[in-house]
Amino acid sequence: MSTIKGKLIALGGGDDDGLIKLIKSQICSLDSHIEVIATATPKPSDAVNSGNAYKEAFEEFGCLNVHFMRIDEEHKADTPANIERISKANVIFFTGGDQVRLAEFLNNTELLEIMHRRFRSEEIIISGTSAGAAVMSDRMIYDGYGHYSLIKGEMKTTHGFGFVKNIYIDTHFAERGRFGRLAHAVAHDPEYIGIGLSEETGIIIKEGDQVEVFGPGVVTVIDASHIKFSNTRAVAENEPIAVEHLIMHLLVKGYSYCLKEHVFQPVQQGTERFADATPNAAQAEE
Repeated sequence: MSTIKGKLIALGGGDDDGLIKLIKSQICSLDSHIEVIATATPKPSDAVNSGNAYKEAFEEFGCLNVHFMRIDEEHKADTPANIERISKANVIFFTGGDQVRLAEFLNNTELLEIMHRRFRSEEIIISGTSAGAAVMSDRMIYDGYGHYSLIKGEMKTTHGFGFVKNIYIDTHFAERGRFGRLAHAVAHDPEYIGIGLSEETGIIIKEGDQVEVFGPGVVTVIDASHIKFSNTRAVAENEPIAVEHLIMHLLVKGYSYCLKEHVFQPVQQGTERFADATPNAAQAEE
């Protein structure tokens, strides 16, 4: 299996100055071509405002070649101009809003297929915040609130963009109490790993496998590959789910998770650094 050459950068929402700084640090030149797509914003007028605001934000950080691409009810994805722009973009950035809109307007398009081909074979950056992060995998969560998300039928998933596979990315994770719906999703689909992103915190996925954390908060990883019992497929609608032996990890900056191997480790291997993990956690509670 060939290695994916592109990088995926996803933020859990909230203030995104850190995300823009990170993208700037990852590109080779300030003249790198950046495309902003604000399709997730429901109202076209708001999408224009959001797209232009991100364009200006990138420019304020010194990026010189930033463009806003309109894709919505009145602007088709597969236009010759859009295809030409995506074919030469170095960074493609999806804003927040409604991830179902992103899937509706971009799935099964030539534009998304070009993004896929380039992500597999070129050192392109695909990035997004909030809904723009949640849509990145082959499946995404789009419904489920609080404790109700642990009721059969309340948590819903659908097809995402598929830049990475067999993971669920959930955003605003701690702030909006989304543990239940992510746990439910991976319990139902135990071949998937759940990744919950707190606001102002995100992940870089390299080679389609290595997950590293950026930002000041916590990334929650839920692994259902070793569950011993789950009633998620057998239980009736509107009944609560039961699951035995979910595994959870909490990642912060400096630590990583390998998706294929299900391994938690420091970004830089070393026994001394790893030994410091428990004392640091204890100090943080004081």
